[in-house]
Amino acid sequence: MKDILQKLKNGEISVESAEKMLRNDHIVELEDFAKMDIHRELRTGIPEAVFAEGKDDAELLKIIKSSSNNGIIVTRLTNKRYQQMEEGINQVLTPNMAIEYNQKARILVIRTQEVKKIGKIGLITAGTSDIPVAEETRIVAEESGCEVLKSYDVGVAGIHRLFSQIRLMLDADVEVIVVVAGMEGALPSVVAGLVDVPVVGVPTSVGYGVGEGGFTALYAMLQSCAPGIAVVNIDNGFGAAIFASKIIKSRKRS
Repeated sequence: MKDILQKLKNGEISVESAEKMLRNDHIVELEDFAKMDIHRELRTGIPEAVFAEGKDDAELLKIIKSSSNNGIIVTRLTNKRYQQMEEGINQVLTPNMAIEYNQKARILVIRTQEVKKIGKIGLITAGTSDIPVAEETRIVAEESGCEVLKSYDVGVAGIHRLFSQIRLMLDADVEVIVVVAGMEGALPSVVAGLVDVPVVGVPTSVGYGVGEGGFTALYAMLQSCAPGIAVVNIDNGFGAAIFASKIIKSRKRS
């Protein structure tokens, strides 16, 4: 953008040409399968993320290569697939890129600079089976600038485990608490009834019988009688992290 404005100032291009260049400057077209929004983080504060499912290995490598100046998060990338692609990924990385893969969360993070911290969130799971979704939340929240205080496996089946963990988070001045739960999805309601900060409920697909697929947990969170809960889609740890980080960023601006 600075280069374009400098050329306009120097009279090297017209106003019309500068307008056209600025309009198209944020998009990198990759053949006929992707249009990368390389200014997304500057515009919205959200790191550029790509959903791995539905894309073949060659397409993912081209997407990663196109992000060499900005970094990228690749979600839902299984460990088996990452192992198959690891050599190719390392070949397209530039020296300024750092890489981190989390097998449990199925996330690949490629960054080009250190992330500036903006605040703290709490992260709670009802059970250990909810941890993969929670780990997706943690990683995306950290890449968005949040320090994450986590406590896993403190669900309502052993409610006595919960209270000390909430106290630790509130004493550490967390500004949002993300609660990840499957089965009957009761935990976000319990937490929201105990704290004075926003709660983000994340229903997971953990469950069986009427709880299978996560819809029971989703409906329970949407029906909660405890005020102050926002609910994201089933297994959407990414969305919960982004929502929580935006709450913190909006508070910093006020």
